[in-house]
Amino acid sequence: MQSDGTRIDRWGYPVRTTSDASISAINSYYEQVLNYGRQRSVILQAPLGDDKCVLANTLAGYFLSFSDRSLASTHLSAAQSRLEYATEYERAVFYAVSSLVKEDRDENVALDMHFKLLKGFPRDLASLKRAQILCFYTGRPEHSLSLVEMVLPQNQVESYVYGMLSFPLLELDRMEEAEKAAKRGLEINKEDIWSQHNLCHVFQNDGRFKEAVEFMEACSWSWSSCSSFMYTHNWWHVAVCYLEGHSPLEKVLEIYDHHIWKELQRSDAEPGEVYLNALGLLLRAYLRGKMTCIEDRLKTLVNCLTDKSVWHMEWQLDVLALWALANTGEVNKAEELLKSLKSRFYDMSKEKQEKMQRGLSLAEAMYEYGRGNCSQVYELLGPNFDAKNCKIIGASDEQLEVFDEVWLKVLLSTRRASEAIQEIKKSIKKREHVPFLWHLLWRENSPSCPSITCYMLGRYNEYKFNPSEQNQRSTQ
Repeated sequence: MQSDGTRIDRWGYPVRTTSDASISAINSYYEQVLNYGRQRSVILQAPLGDDKCVLANTLAGYFLSFSDRSLASTHLSAAQSRLEYATEYERAVFYAVSSLVKEDRDENVALDMHFKLLKGFPRDLASLKRAQILCFYTGRPEHSLSLVEMVLPQNQVESYVYGMLSFPLLELDRMEEAEKAAKRGLEINKEDIWSQHNLCHVFQNDGRFKEAVEFMEACSWSWSSCSSFMYTHNWWHVAVCYLEGHSPLEKVLEIYDHHIWKELQRSDAEPGEVYLNALGLLLRAYLRGKMTCIEDRLKTLVNCLTDKSVWHMEWQLDVLALWALANTGEVNKAEELLKSLKSRFYDMSKEKQEKMQRGLSLAEAMYEYGRGNCSQVYELLGPNFDAKNCKIIGASDEQLEVFDEVWLKVLLSTRRASEAIQEIKKSIKKREHVPFLWHLLWRENSPSCPSITCYMLGRYNEYKFNPSEQNQRSTQ
């Protein structure tokens, strides 16, 4: 304890408390947040150690704001009542968190408050993570990068900062820099889950599917303590690499069964996070003509999606659920979800509606796609649709790619082959390593141009990744 009645937290900042237990719980919470742990509830122990500690109540209130807003408000009110006794650092965290958890929050204000906090206290990587999550869900990778660059000089030996540097870089298509940052984080701490995840993103973007799978499977032993989202999302990446690399679907479904859906058997599982990754994978398989193989799994998942308690947890989850519900005959539930989503949209401010309009259009389009109304999907999305413009739904580029694939299928289904070919060529120019795109282009060109057919099929086969084939080659 310091002479002025404070303790020092992990970042070296003073916290007004005399409780070792409170500081220990706060520091444990920091670790859980930064490494996507499933024990973030440890922060609830901090106010038990000292119910007058402003930082303890502030962080507990933030944690509870996602599940129990009434109890969250109680903790934040307790923190506010003691602000005059708090340290400057604690007050800065309180004001930043308070601006973020308001039901009618102004996201620009919340972001500005976090910039101010981190400018004064740049070692607080937990607040950096909180600010970057805000940037992610509001589609602002450039602000996310500015935040981490601002604090990087004071955190050179912290592994977590490099994962937080890597992600906005890859979201801004600066892949070489993103790879370098992720590898730097792993040099310091090979168990840094976020750096592992980001390096997989880079490999996947570059079409290095075999390298991505081998790297992630070698890291997978370290994921058992991850949150439901991070655990299933990392395995989602592995499964997508197998799928994009044209491996047998059995391998993809094995990952789905044993590493995504099985997560729900854990007593502390977060179902909505599991459903998000499960839906994203099944939609990709569906687009590749594998409905008969995934039909039972999709119906099982849809039975869970009829539970309204998982609606509106995340915009991306709602968008995917609309497709799944409509596609499997739960049209009434899909209509109800869409109506509820629109109601939430119209309750937003005009400024927020302008930002979310693309998200709402995508939601309507996926509902219509699930019903098989491809012409209506085309009308909703318009001829210049690009999924990257839909970051506002809270999705990474890899997660958004599936909607570009839907768009290509819509173009083909509505007999707009020439438009589809142009879109596929544009996509291949950005990422020539995706066999699915080469397959679509080959299929559309094959009747009219045999020479293009041979070239396309050659490129398609070039980027296949079949583990069994690789193993056979390695033993020859």
